[in-house]
Amino acid sequence: MTGAAQTIIIPVSDLDKAKSVYAALLGVAPVVDESYYVQYEVGGQKIGLDPKGHKKGMTAPVPYWSVPDMAAAIAGLVKVGAEVLQGATDVGGGMLVAMVKDADGNIIGLSQ
Repeated sequence: MTGAAQTIIIPVSDLDKAKSVYAALLGVAPVVDESYYVQYEVGGQKIGLDPKGHKKGMTAPVPYWSVPDMAAAIAGLVKVGAEVLQGATDVGGGMLVAMVKDADGNIIGLSQ
C-alpha cells in the first residue's frame, strides 16, 4: 500500500472553541467551515476538526492516509491483523473515508 498522510482529523467536543484555537495556532481561516466539520490547509497539510469524532471512537488526532483503492486497502490491513472501526463511508463529493485499528488500538484513517 502506498500513499501519504495528507489529512489529520482531530476529535473536538466544542467546535466553536476548537475553531478559535486552531485558527490562532495555524494563522489561517478554515477552507471548510460547516457545523459537522471544519478544515484548515497549511503548507499542503489538511487539518480537520470533527465534532463527532469521539462518538466514532477517536481518542486522539488521527492521520488519514490517501489510498488509491479503499476496498483493497481495508482488505489488506484486515488480512494482517487490523480491525475495522468504521467501514468505507462516502463523506460527499465521492470522497470515501474509513478507520481501522492496529493491534495496539491505534487508529489509522484511510481516504480515497
